[in-house]
Amino acid sequence: MFNIDFDTASAEQIGNALAERLRAIRLARNLTQADLAREAGVSLNTIARLEQGLCVSVQTLIRTLIALRLQQNLQALLPDPTVRPVERLQRGQALRRRARPVKARDRPREWTWGDEKTP
Repeated sequence: MFNIDFDTASAEQIGNALAERLRAIRLARNLTQADLAREAGVSLNTIARLEQGLCVSVQTLIRTLIALRLQQNLQALLPDPTVRPVERLQRGQALRRRARPVKARDRPREWTWGDEKTP
């Protein structure tokens, strides 16, 4: 039921697994959808959509996690992208503020038929 390989699952499968987990947590805490909706400040229909794995806003998900007292788990959602300060000083770099396109010469060339090396 809750076992899912996040590395190979589609976005829909991951969404459905998360929805099932949220529903199970709500039921384990003996909360109705109406109770959770009231606590999260969203509509009953929104909670129903969330538990069905349908599209809801990020704000709705966050409000629901806060209502379930699960907000501490949000830190694990995305790793901290900053480099440790010592490493940054050693490399003489500041924090990135924008991404740059990869130059053609830096990209690996795609392999095509007839491209292999002959001895």
